[in-house]
Amino acid sequence: MIMDTELKQKLSETKEWLQKEYAGIRTGQASPALLDNVKVNSYGSKVPLNQVGTVGVEDARTLRVSVWDVSQVSDIEQSIRDAELGVSLVTDSSGLRVIFPELTSDRRGQLLKLAKAKFEYSRIAVRSVRDEAMKQIEKTEKEGDISKDEMFAEKDAVKKSVDTINSELESLFNSKERELQK
Repeated sequence: MIMDTELKQKLSETKEWLQKEYAGIRTGQASPALLDNVKVNSYGSKVPLNQVGTVGVEDARTLRVSVWDVSQVSDIEQSIRDAELGVSLVTDSSGLRVIFPELTSDRRGQLLKLAKAKFEYSRIAVRSVRDEAMKQIEKTEKEGDISKDEMFAEKDAVKKSVDTINSELESLFNSKERELQK
């Protein structure tokens, strides 16, 4: 295989991206991953929330942010508000409580549309990787480095890899869809 490892790497990155994006789409359950994209002003630079404190699950709809430097609680609170996650914040002596409200049917619909859009974006990325691989295979064949039979075998291998990743992406979407409809 000419670019087997490179192809699999790019397809794997697309899947990981979709998983990370789906972790940030909130469902009925509170998950520390929902705060992964929150950046906090800390001593003059923006850093991820998990670098200024720990995030844990307190109950099904509440996350506990335990801050390492109590002087940063207001900065963290402001960063979470700026992230527009639609959450309530309660500050206490040990940090912050992030409370997620129940999802309304409208909000579930919006989140489902967002999940579908991210799924489609990942499929477009996979198609782009596939097209790039196919062009590379054809170019290699034209240069005489591989035979026609090898070209068809490699194209078939690319197609199988793409089909596999597409079914995995679809499975991720279906799982998120079920989660949002609970």
